[in-house]
Order: sequence, then structure tokens, then C-alpha cells
Amino acid sequence: MLPSLHVKSRMAPSDLSPCWWPCFRRMQVPTIEIARPVRQPRGRLLTEGGIERAVQLAAIDMGATGAVFIILDSEGDCPAELGPLLLSRAQNARPDKRVTVVFAHHEFEAWFLASASSLAGRRRLRDNIHDHPAPETVPGCKEWLEQWMPPNARYSETTDQAALAAVFNLGLARRALSFDKLFRVVELICREAASLLESGPPR
Repeated sequence: MLPSLHVKSRMAPSDLSPCWWPCFRRMQVPTIEIARPVRQPRGRLLTEGGIERAVQLAAIDMGATGAVFIILDSEGDCPAELGPLLLSRAQNARPDKRVTVVFAHHEFEAWFLASASSLAGRRRLRDNIHDHPAPETVPGCKEWLEQWMPPNARYSETTDQAALAAVFNLGLARRALSFDKLFRVVELICREAASLLESGPPR
């Protein structure tokens, strides 16, 4: 259970928003404030100065308990290699802020595959869809979902992502290691914020 806090968390997401936005909100309690995201294409974040600018924007008007949360698809890159590099750049941009980088591996839809049974009957998905046993080994998650749709139906990032993100089972999704990391990081941010609030403002 996440602690009940009034925490202003700023996000500097990639082009995954708005599809992950309903998902993230469902992981929070009502008293946690999630600020308006700073949307940046993945390619722009990876360029020189890209993630740094996004972090600076996200940190505007942030209180002491705020956190900058960066989420993007790995898209074939190794999160264990790229993640620390991006995290270092982001932290150097604002060393006074709590900054986190999490990758959806290979793509956001891998989290749907991990919890596919909870999506049965939604967005044209068949009632007998089942959880993928190894969701983060699938390079074409959108195509896998289309296999469970009627003939000629196509998965739409524009309409299907946000709708499925609002309802997929978060517990099942934790079978995907990248989503489990996301969940654990959110819990950690909340615990750190709770500690700051309990200790009061610095004297």
C-alpha cells in the first residue's frame, strides 16, 4: 500500500504519455498530486542536451518532496546499458532533485501482455486471451495483441493504449520486470516523501 501523502511529482516522460498516464495515476492514492507531464519524443531525449532540458522543465515550481520520473520504451536498446547513462545525465541536470529513469521493455504494450487476461473482452480483444508467459521477450507486442482481435482489426496507439492502461491488472503486470521496477520505484519515492514530510522543513 502506498502511503497517503500530498506529494507533487513531476514527470519528464517520452512519447509514451498519454498512454501510461492512466496507469501511473492508478498506482497513486488520491492525496498524491501528479503534475502535468513534460512530453518529449524518445529520440529527442536521447540527443545531447535533450533529457537535460526535459528535466529542467519538469523541475519548475517543484517542492522539496517532488520527483522527476522519466519513462520511455527501450525499443531494442539494453535498459541495463542505456538506463544508467540517461540517469546520470538527468541527475547531473538537477542534482538537487529526485530523478528516476524507467524503461518499458521492449515497449509499453509488454505490460499488457503480462496482464492480458485482465483485458479479455476489451477493445476488441477476445474473451479467451491469456497472459503471455514471457512478455518482455516479444519484439512485436502490438502485433501479438492483434492476434487476439477479429480478422483485419488493428491495434491503435491513439485509442487503445490509454483505454487499456486504465484497466489492466497492475498485479499481473508486475510479472514484467520493467513494470515491477516501475512499481517499486513509485513506492520508494512515496516512502522518501513521507520521511521528508515527517521530518518537516529544514531549519
